[in-house]
Amino acid sequence: MSSKKKKQKLRVEFKKKYQGRNRQGDVTREYLDHDAETLDAANSERISGKGKLTRRRTIMVDADSAAKSDDVDIASRLDVDDASVLRGRVLEVHGLQSYVENEQGVVIRCATRRLLKTMSTDQRHVVAAGDVVRFKMEGAHEGVILRIDPRRSILCRSSKGRQHIIVSNCDQLLIVTSAAQPTIKPNLIDRFLVTAEQNQLDPVICINKVDLIDPAELQSLLGVYSRLGYRTLLTSAQKGWGIRPLRDIVRGKQTVVAGQSGVGKSSILNAIQPGLELRVQKVSEENEKGKHTTTTAKLIPLLEGGYIVDTPGIRQFQLWDIEPQEIGGLFRDIRPYANYCRFPNCEHQHEVGCAVKNAVADDRIDARRYESYCHLMEAEPEKPDLD
Repeated sequence: MSSKKKKQKLRVEFKKKYQGRNRQGDVTREYLDHDAETLDAANSERISGKGKLTRRRTIMVDADSAAKSDDVDIASRLDVDDASVLRGRVLEVHGLQSYVENEQGVVIRCATRRLLKTMSTDQRHVVAAGDVVRFKMEGAHEGVILRIDPRRSILCRSSKGRQHIIVSNCDQLLIVTSAAQPTIKPNLIDRFLVTAEQNQLDPVICINKVDLIDPAELQSLLGVYSRLGYRTLLTSAQKGWGIRPLRDIVRGKQTVVAGQSGVGKSSILNAIQPGLELRVQKVSEENEKGKHTTTTAKLIPLLEGGYIVDTPGIRQFQLWDIEPQEIGGLFRDIRPYANYCRFPNCEHQHEVGCAVKNAVADDRIDARRYESYCHLMEAEPEKPDLD
């Protein structure tokens, strides 16, 4: 029996810049007005009537993977010769170049094949840190990414109307915030928690710089999250507090670290694994904003097993692909009460007979968490979200 893979043709839309040059002017009108001059027009001029249809091309995909699920990303279905390609994981993406670690632990600098780069998708970048890819070597130290394997999880946000995948294929999300300098932002924590619930990431809440305040001030907030089943941890990278249990949490896991600039993400990673020497800077005394020292997501292998991903600081975190009616189901404290509302399409804000609002009034749902939910329900415009 032949082991040759079955292939399938698929029509795919490409980006506008892939479209060929259109003809110049209205040739038909010019012919009616000046037929003699039009006959002498350059024969190299394109007079196709396809218009935007020229943005679609037929490509070959793996028919077996296409049959499993219609919504499998096309980038994971592209037909490649498995006998001649290598498998690796993207450690870091810099512009058009990706650094891929192969199965032997060697890092290869890779470009991305034109077919992947020019397909029209909602993604801001087709390749993300954490992706498992198939690539071929081009010379001794460089390669070309040919296909991206299906992602089992992602951390993403909305950026100018497109999906920005910060990292893929992680097990847990370490949400780092600070008790002071800059001050804690519970609403930003809630945004990360909603995204973690949506994308199958196990969240851990880490409040750093607790040496700058009285830790008792955080007990009320931590109590709310702990009662919902979220793991919480108080740390001080400066003093070394809480680093040992945090090291146990990330051991052997694929962990992405996220939070606003200045909360001490890189300092915590330096404490978890001495010798990393990640660059850190002080928070501005004028506005308590961190300086943007980490510019791209980077996978860092841990000596005790697993990876940890350092990410750029984020000030605003816009949710991606979450409809307003889905937000309540992603709040662990709102979800149990939603089924008891008077109306099945209740938005838990202004409706009569809302079980969620009654639970807030009875202190069964924390009022601040409910305010965070209402804020997410508002259709707010996107703002610049990098520090």
